Amino acid sequence: MISVKGLKKHYQVKQRPPGLAAALTALFSPQTKTVKAVDGIDFDIEPGARVGFLGPNGAGKTTTLKVLSGLLYQSDGSVTVDGHVPQRRDAAFLKKIMLVMGQKQQLLWDLPPSETFELNRAIYEVPRPAFDQRLAELTELLELGDLVNKPTRTLSLGERMKCELVAALVHGPRVLFMDEPTIGLDVSMQVVMRDFIRRYNEKYGATLILTSHYMDDVAALCPRVIVIDKGQLSYDGSLEALAKKVRPEKRVTFRWSSAVDPEVLSRFGRVVSSQAGEAVFQLPQASVKDAVGKVLATLPVADLTVENPPLEEVMSELFSRSRAAQKPVEAAS
Repeated sequence: MISVKGLKKHYQVKQRPPGLAAALTALFSPQTKTVKAVDGIDFDIEPGARVGFLGPNGAGKTTTLKVLSGLLYQSDGSVTVDGHVPQRRDAAFLKKIMLVMGQKQQLLWDLPPSETFELNRAIYEVPRPAFDQRLAELTELLELGDLVNKPTRTLSLGERMKCELVAALVHGPRVLFMDEPTIGLDVSMQVVMRDFIRRYNEKYGATLILTSHYMDDVAALCPRVIVIDKGQLSYDGSLEALAKKVRPEKRVTFRWSSAVDPEVLSRFGRVVSSQAGEAVFQLPQASVKDAVGKVLATLPVADLTVENPPLEEVMSELFSRSRAAQKPVEAAS
């Protein structure tokens, strides 16, 4: 469905120090710097897949999505989406995709969302019967009710984001590009949005590329992740394999039925945190069974859980390793 080969997007950015003299110099002899937003990445995505596209701020995630959706031209490399070249912006291609950005909106501020829905129906030339059926399904899935008939400016952020999704989906796209779709939403609304995105993907077989700084979004929706940093590919594979590769340990949380002396805990492994009533250990996978057995036989355990390290820590460690590996290359160049 999506094929990216050697994708590059470089910008020429003007630079100058502050001050009037520098401004005059820059006017006649401008100094520029090449910014490599995306610098030669390759990946393929199969139809119906849900893929997390991750990286720190400035890694090139949004730039890549804009190239895939035809909003930007790449500097080099080839990109195809369902057989189309995005930069040509063919009508048939535009009817197959959608791009939702959590910090942008298409709803008309002083009009109800239903007006935007009708506008998009006309733009995408969706037949009335198909539009009515799809709108009814989306409205039911998101539990919009009468919200679609209220002025957009009167809706909460979560309600607006629901309506933004409907506006982006009324033409039945086969490829979903979603850039921070849950940004600014509370926890309960994030769960609603994730559930809706998953159900839409499963029902219509749509291909999803999701960028998000909320690791709960990624863990809930994306079995596969593609990680880029400074415009280069750092990882492409499953979330589970990533956690094992970067942090091959387990987090074991014990909850005590009575008070435990914190000084004795270090005998059983590395203590990540300890507070009244519980303690968290970080243990190598191979030693989890023995360590848990010793704790159960020695201390008053009321309950325990075994988990992978938090995804935020896994990603932070991956970024640190990636940047450490890039420094010798940058120094040589």
